[in-house]
Amino acid sequence: MSDSEHAPTADTPNSKRREWRMFIFIVVFLFPILTVALVGAYGFSIWMFQLIAGHPGG
Repeated sequence: MSDSEHAPTADTPNSKRREWRMFIFIVVFLFPILTVALVGAYGFSIWMFQLIAGHPGG
């Protein structure tokens, strides 16, 4: 078996198109969704902490 049978090269047009589509998906969809989820989880954890421990201002 030669190396060309194991993995396609990254220079083929289909792989380049797939790379761009994956990049756009990550930048446009995945990062914003993860950011909103992380900020929401942080806010929720603060809210739950304040429910249990009381308001920090006294």
